[in-house]
Amino acid sequence: MQLIFYLKKTLNLILLLAILAVLVSRSGIPSTDRIEKVRSYTRSIEFDYIAWILDAMLEKAASNALGAHRFLPAGKQSRLVQEYMDLTRQQGDLVVQITRIYADPDVEDSQELSETLRAKLADIAARLKQITPMAESILQAQISEVVADLGLTVGGQPVPPIWYHSTPVPMALIVSPRYAIRQDANISILAEMNVDQMEKLEIQVSQDLNVSSLVVPIGGVGIYPTMVMRTSDLSWLTEVISHEWIHNYLTLRPLGINYEISPEMRTMNETAASLAGKEIGREVIRRYYPEMLPKEAALVPQANTTPVEAPRFSYNSEMQRIRVQADDLLAKGKIAEAEKFMDDSRRTFLENGYLVRKINQAYFAFYGAYADEPGGGAAGRDPVGPAVVELRRRSTSLADFLQRIAWMTSFEDLQKVIQ
Repeated sequence: MQLIFYLKKTLNLILLLAILAVLVSRSGIPSTDRIEKVRSYTRSIEFDYIAWILDAMLEKAASNALGAHRFLPAGKQSRLVQEYMDLTRQQGDLVVQITRIYADPDVEDSQELSETLRAKLADIAARLKQITPMAESILQAQISEVVADLGLTVGGQPVPPIWYHSTPVPMALIVSPRYAIRQDANISILAEMNVDQMEKLEIQVSQDLNVSSLVVPIGGVGIYPTMVMRTSDLSWLTEVISHEWIHNYLTLRPLGINYEISPEMRTMNETAASLAGKEIGREVIRRYYPEMLPKEAALVPQANTTPVEAPRFSYNSEMQRIRVQADDLLAKGKIAEAEKFMDDSRRTFLENGYLVRKINQAYFAFYGAYADEPGGGAAGRDPVGPAVVELRRRSTSLADFLQRIAWMTSFEDLQKVIQ
């Protein structure tokens, strides 16, 4: 029996290492002359994925070996996760308060005034350090149970196992040609960059290489374990953990393997992951945290009520309008006019309460790949996202949808199925 146990452990380790090799290769930067030119500006500030993965793997292995969360009843598991989320929110609030004290020129002794807040922050940090591994293990187990019930496992187990770690995530430098909207480079850089440093990098790359560039925040990375941004929003967290695991799932199949082959394949991957991530995340909340579900709107309007006026501004519709017009201008070779139009369009969002730092070709090249939202949004008239959404609509289940799209190697494969 002991020999069988150790053989099983060894086989599991070999499987994990094989999966890790595939997933890590996906996180590397493709070696092309075009990207190497961009990297001449980023080498000193690029994120070290190998070091992060090794640290996260060690932490996950230790946490998994202990399996402390398995000894907690289901109710206590959910309460511990909620405590973790509450402490994360309090930690963020305290950091803001302390920063304001140190930034206030009228405060004579910032250290003394912030002493109580800093002591509370230290207590919260200590508690978070204590419970974070267990909270992450609980969420991994809860999502694994949902994924199993949805039929997305092999022998009842998710492959690869659902492992994630919340951490400050890198930023991404996106590069597009000026004459068209196309992602030519996506390079992970350090998360600590401030806005001035972002602007300086964008200007250097754009001017020297005659391209459009933009530094964007990201919510997660589909390496292994998956990297997810720290947050106090549990609904968002379960969605992103699920989204990034779907990338892991697809990376072991043709759709994910061919992620970098074309813009269409990238959009198919990201849209499928977005759709699946939202479905799995919602089910996790419904099953384990039902008190967090949004209240259902009344299905039948009350008599003698005044109809509510529809919102006058739609973020997605406005972004789609800008993308479509920018595409048209670029197709006519009017590059400078398109760039001025996109930059001027930021004012519309600012006037309606949305802070968008920059809109350019690189902006649409990045955000246009996430094409699951109605109204088109940053994808404009791109037919790929709507086609993925249509395949999900026609599929009998999420598992059916993923099993069909996972084996596609081109947009033409998708078109044949839905037409």
